[in-house]
Amino acid sequence: MTASVSSATSDARTGADGSSSDTEKVLARARDVVGATELDDTNLARYLHGLPGVDKVGADGRAAMLGTRSIKTTAKQWALDTIVSMIDLTTLEGADTPGKVRTLAAKARTPDPSDPSCPRPAAVCVYGDLVHVAKDALAGTGVKIAAVATAFPSGRASLDVRLADTREAVAQGADEIDMVIDRGAFLAGQYSKVFEDIVAVREACRADGAQAHLKVILETGELATYDNVRRASWLAMLAGADFIKTSTGKVQPAATLPVTILMLEAVRDFRELTGTQVGVKPAGGISSSKDAIKYLVAVNETLGEDWLNPDWFRFGASSLLNDVLMQRSKMRTGHYWGPDYVTVS
Repeated sequence: MTASVSSATSDARTGADGSSSDTEKVLARARDVVGATELDDTNLARYLHGLPGVDKVGADGRAAMLGTRSIKTTAKQWALDTIVSMIDLTTLEGADTPGKVRTLAAKARTPDPSDPSCPRPAAVCVYGDLVHVAKDALAGTGVKIAAVATAFPSGRASLDVRLADTREAVAQGADEIDMVIDRGAFLAGQYSKVFEDIVAVREACRADGAQAHLKVILETGELATYDNVRRASWLAMLAGADFIKTSTGKVQPAATLPVTILMLEAVRDFRELTGTQVGVKPAGGISSSKDAIKYLVAVNETLGEDWLNPDWFRFGASSLLNDVLMQRSKMRTGHYWGPDYVTVS
């Protein structure tokens, strides 16, 4: 394994004026944090395995405690609107069609036709080949288009294939790329390979003047331990992730509150150390407003108000929006919608 980022991505590192590119800044920061000139497996392992270990009992207990907080009246109204604004409304099925994506986009454009004050979701998330459909359907709304890439959900493809996947989605107009790490490489201790992959995909997100944000999916359900979740979070941030994301939604367990709190703590500590703020996205299995509010409480308690907006916290979900809309209607009208009043997700 090479000691630094592969030569395949080196051409874009120096600007026309000879100044350091965005990638070189990421690498310089990583070297400074790790305390080594070479970002190889040995030095990355030394740093990542030197992070404080996670007390699993304590982490689970903290999550359970935060989950008991009660939010009512105007605070609940604010929370429900905030949750809607943080949702990446998602369809990632093999049977997805342009028609289904247009239906989802229509829901994002007007989540509650009976209430014009209802905010729109942050983004619609689709496979890369359907980005152009979502882009056309959401033109002028401010709703972002996110695309999964890099051989989602397994990530098991050559780097060239994964980069081509990313470039195609960006070329079609994706504002955000949700990539998956190679969990096999991570679990085998090939940290420099995972690091290099993220750096290369980040460059593809920003090539030719594009500015797509990069969300790095850790697939925490396959990482086996809380210590690995912490290490993978730091590795992704060192490589320049704009967001770290729990899951693809295709592996169980997907998002859990204890794991998300670990990731929130990681981005907090990373900002304290480097001054760089990174977002967090739990995805998969969050389907009720009651559960989503627990995540908002965790964000507020762990990070504070800085992260309580869609620029820094998202929910990856397909059915969550329906439940939140029903809860909003209950607070506004005094009664629940029947299921026939909820648009298809």
